[in-house]
Amino acid sequence: MSLHADAWNNDRTIVRFPDPAVEIVDPRFAELVIWQEVVERLWTGGRWTEGPVWFGDGRYLLFSDIPNNRMLRWDEVTGNTHEFRVPANNSNGNTRDFLGRLVTCEHLTRRVTRTEHDGTISVLMDAFEGKRLNAPNDVVVHTDGAIWFTDPGWGITNDYEGDAAVPELPQYVFRIDPVTGRGDIAIAGIERPNGLCFAPDGKRLYVVSLTNMLVYDMVDGRAVNGREHVRLERGNYDGMRCDVDGNIWAATGNGGVGVDGVHCYAPDGTLLGKIHLPEVCANVCFGGVKRNRLFMTASRSVYSVYLNTRGI
Repeated sequence: MSLHADAWNNDRTIVRFPDPAVEIVDPRFAELVIWQEVVERLWTGGRWTEGPVWFGDGRYLLFSDIPNNRMLRWDEVTGNTHEFRVPANNSNGNTRDFLGRLVTCEHLTRRVTRTEHDGTISVLMDAFEGKRLNAPNDVVVHTDGAIWFTDPGWGITNDYEGDAAVPELPQYVFRIDPVTGRGDIAIAGIERPNGLCFAPDGKRLYVVSLTNMLVYDMVDGRAVNGREHVRLERGNYDGMRCDVDGNIWAATGNGGVGVDGVHCYAPDGTLLGKIHLPEVCANVCFGGVKRNRLFMTASRSVYSVYLNTRGI
């Protein structure tokens, strides 16, 4: 077992620099990490944590605990975590639109919602052509204001993260128009589309399909020319986000020690480095005062590490 893979088998109250949980694969990764920084566990006690989203105006992180049907709030100032929304309709992925409003994928209600500034909840999409969505999973906002989300249906496969049900639609990636509010199929034919993110300039879209990460060119607000970008040898991808330089920080899991955590890729698909976690990583987001802190929801816990880059 490598030093990096063994990083979490020891007492981490004292960690020698550099942190063995941070693995440099390509020399370029050394410029993205901080030598004296350590991966921290901020909170534990969930059943399956997902959908981290940063609220810089309040210096707090919201995230979903899907099976426990709640959303939680971790406060950066106090370090405390408490319930934000209970029940939460088995919420999964979260993001913010350009007016700072919370956008959420809900398994139980099989819809995408927006929390307005006064706390009321608006339904953005819950059906397509008269058929219910499967179970919206992850969500992002394009530079043109359109909301994109995946609908793989994991939330209706059993009663653990929602209500078991028979799918009414194929597994699509949807786009909600920022002007009309209409939701339409953006991408079809992907097996279990899951995490997704845009490049900093909005000209590329990355979408996860199990062990495969796809990339699309964005032309006039549409995703075209889809092709394989990178592939995992074992395990699978989940949520992901880009930094300001276009590097992709992808949650990885179900691959065991040495795989579970986060893989960082250059825009050309080169694996730059890994952040090893003792749990399956489900999703990531950037936050902190300078947007240089990577938050990771992983199985039953939330982790973070400061980086020498910033989220978009």
